[in-house]
Amino acid sequence: MPSHAAPCSKIVIASTLLLAACGQDNRYVAPPPPRVTVAVPSQQMVTRYLEATGNTAAVNSADLVARVSGFIQEINYQDGAIVKKGTLLFTIEPEPYKVKLDQAKAAEDGARSSLKQAQAAFERQAELVGRQAATQANYDQALATRDASQSSLTQAEVNTRLAALNLEYAQVTAPFDGVVTARQVSVGQFVGSGGSPTLLATIIQLDPIYVNFNVSEQDVLRVRADMMRRGLTPEDLKKVPVEVGLQTEPGYPHAGTLDYTSPSVNPSTGTLVVRAVFQNANRVLLPGYFVRVRAPVGEPQNAVLVADSAIGSDQSGRYLLVVDGDNVVEQRKVEIGPRVDDKRVIDNGLNPQDRVVVAGMLRAIPGQKVDPQMQLSDAAASVTPASASSAK
Repeated sequence: MPSHAAPCSKIVIASTLLLAACGQDNRYVAPPPPRVTVAVPSQQMVTRYLEATGNTAAVNSADLVARVSGFIQEINYQDGAIVKKGTLLFTIEPEPYKVKLDQAKAAEDGARSSLKQAQAAFERQAELVGRQAATQANYDQALATRDASQSSLTQAEVNTRLAALNLEYAQVTAPFDGVVTARQVSVGQFVGSGGSPTLLATIIQLDPIYVNFNVSEQDVLRVRADMMRRGLTPEDLKKVPVEVGLQTEPGYPHAGTLDYTSPSVNPSTGTLVVRAVFQNANRVLLPGYFVRVRAPVGEPQNAVLVADSAIGSDQSGRYLLVVDGDNVVEQRKVEIGPRVDDKRVIDNGLNPQDRVVVAGMLRAIPGQKVDPQMQLSDAAASVTPASASSAK
């Protein structure tokens, strides 16, 4: 029995020492702080824009109607043709109006001859009355005849002008440069009869072209305040550049100028009607299009920008995750401005030296430490002008 007790006790002592050793190494080690990517804000000159949605409208549009009655003798254009002012488009049978003009001219010549004869008779009577060789009654009669002849000549001249106008109306010409729609009548058709004029076609001017849009009351107040600050007059508004883009076009490729602003705000909508004019030589813009509109407000100003994807939002508004000097995350409330490409202007709440979390935001918990890794930034790049939209 004693020979077996010694080995057993040695095993127990060894096990106890082993367990004691294991207990000393089994201590908790905290995990390293999560790694996030941070970047300092960039700074550059930014032009702020007023944005709206507008629609295009023709500067001039007119229905071509028959101003005299008659048969259509010729149609002198192709449907959809681009024509210049004064181009002959329709010819209504002119012969009846030529005959009436000749008739009116003949009557005018006769009235002029009658007046010449009456004037001579009046002058003779006036001479005789002066020598007391004629009665006052004869003089009065000659004067009345002369005046009546003058009235007849005046009426004849008016009839001649009316006949000339009707002959001119037999030729329907373009009142301005534009595109003529498809004809509404055919050769040989009688037009101009009945109570209402016969529609022949419509002509629309496409160059230049208007863009109409509405500006909110808040934007109106902001623009007026900027005008007062810069000492601008209402006439200076017509020099303000305006840019538009179609729904299928990137950016705002079409440039024009402000043309008109309504003198009052619509109380039912709280908006002001504004119109811009654009050169449209290539006829890219057609009346009735919906377009995106923007106009600069004020002069370019230096602004602080961060990646738009770094901005979060909650019930209290927009925020950024900022890493302080102790590498602790802070949720910073900010006021955002316009967007510039993939960046967003920060109007308030951010300093140019702050380190903003731009990647790994799910690992950045406010109040806890992180391992910030600096992202290459263009903050040190040269300051260059940039354009910004007002969409938030």
